[in-house]
Amino acid sequence: MDKNIFNTPLILSGPLRMPRQLLEDQKYDGHKSLHDASVADGLGLSGAPIEGPTHFSQFEPLLTKIWGQKWLEQGCLSVHFRSMVVEGEQVRAYVTIPEEGATRTICWAEKEDGTKVLEASASIGPNHGETLLEKRMAKLTPSEQLIILDGLKEGMSGAKEEQVRMDFDQHLGDLYPFTLNKKLSVITENSPYYTDAIESPWDRPIIPMEMICVLAQYSYYEAGWTTKKPVIGLFADLEMRLIDGPLFVGEDYLIRREIVKLSESRRTESCWVRSRIFDKTGQTQVAEVLLNHAYMKQSYPHYEKEMLAIKG
Repeated sequence: MDKNIFNTPLILSGPLRMPRQLLEDQKYDGHKSLHDASVADGLGLSGAPIEGPTHFSQFEPLLTKIWGQKWLEQGCLSVHFRSMVVEGEQVRAYVTIPEEGATRTICWAEKEDGTKVLEASASIGPNHGETLLEKRMAKLTPSEQLIILDGLKEGMSGAKEEQVRMDFDQHLGDLYPFTLNKKLSVITENSPYYTDAIESPWDRPIIPMEMICVLAQYSYYEAGWTTKKPVIGLFADLEMRLIDGPLFVGEDYLIRREIVKLSESRRTESCWVRSRIFDKTGQTQVAEVLLNHAYMKQSYPHYEKEMLAIKG
């Protein structure tokens, strides 16, 4: 019998997981972040949210099941976050099974009660086509006036090339006050590839996809871009793309950053940053992270006053 006799989309799903929050001690610009319970409460949130990249791990077993080792070498997950998750809530990941030979599909994650946490596109390279976030960015219109992000311009490059690495017990600074070993002790989906050089097909432990974001972000302030302060930000959109992966524990990398889009919504001002990760020679690009840093207007105490002054 023809296995494709029914033209019915089939869905692969994982188990319900309870992701852990590791950023309760995160600090930037001299204050705590949205991941601190008191800060979240002051902004009217139900609790301190789980860091968005944490959810990427739940897709790793599903997409590896579909595309095998190539997912770990050239996979791209492009995510728009729909709702926040606080510690104690359970989340399940879903992937639509693509047709045989296809290199793209759609994904999403839901809480136990059906609330959508995120929507995403997943693809394998080298030719990914238009990702979910590329499609979203193409629809954005320039803002007439930015307050928090005043002074930033599209096309701005980071102040310097940043040197980064990730070791198992390396403390990653105030932005990420935990180690890779700490993350691996609570990660929702663990693998011997993350710790065992013998088990790894590349003879070295690899960095989990969710921690590629950490690798790309822990040195972010070296870019030299500034915003109005004090202000609270969050990750509204995040895309992680492997080009010549995977990335390895204990390996030196270089990061080059660029602001690719500035935009705003009713509640936020957004700075979209593309961080290109290169090998230590700077000659070969191995990965790329596209991140929408969304800054909450209500968290900047002078926002309304400055906006009124501009409008006259």
